[in-house]
Amino acid sequence: MAPAAALLLVTLLFAVAPAPSLAKVFRVGDKQGWAPKVNYTTWAEQQQFHVGDWLNFVYQKDMYDMVQVQNETAYAACDASASIFNYSRGTNYAFELNRTGRFYFICSRGYCFDGMKVSVLVHPAALPPAVAPESHKSRAFSSRARAEAGAWLAALAASLGAAVLVSLPFPV
Repeated sequence: MAPAAALLLVTLLFAVAPAPSLAKVFRVGDKQGWAPKVNYTTWAEQQQFHVGDWLNFVYQKDMYDMVQVQNETAYAACDASASIFNYSRGTNYAFELNRTGRFYFICSRGYCFDGMKVSVLVHPAALPPAVAPESHKSRAFSSRARAEAGAWLAALAASLGAAVLVSLPFPV
């Protein structure tokens, strides 16, 4: 492939690459993970979930599972008979929150009755950080996001510049 064509391809890849994401990954139950006798109601109330975020269920292999159930009735009754999704292999599962609304998850192996269930309310996708100054943590995130975007734009500009120089009909 000619150098100009290769640089053009790299430039196009940068142009269609997604911008840095604001999605978060939440470990369900924090340090305790997905296990019995954890207060998931309190845990979920302390979080702010948005479309695009992920729930990471970390649990003991061959002991627990993660089942998404259809509604609050199935959730309250620990009824997995009408499940939407069931995952029981390995030691963890990451679930993408892909729409607004409430999601319900239980363990179908009897531990649901011991509190192993969580319900999360998902809000529309998070907006980029506000322009107005906020907390120190918020400014640090904004700076990191700006640095990532700046690096992305610098690479794009370098690729475009190189493509122009290579395609000139005379030596530079």
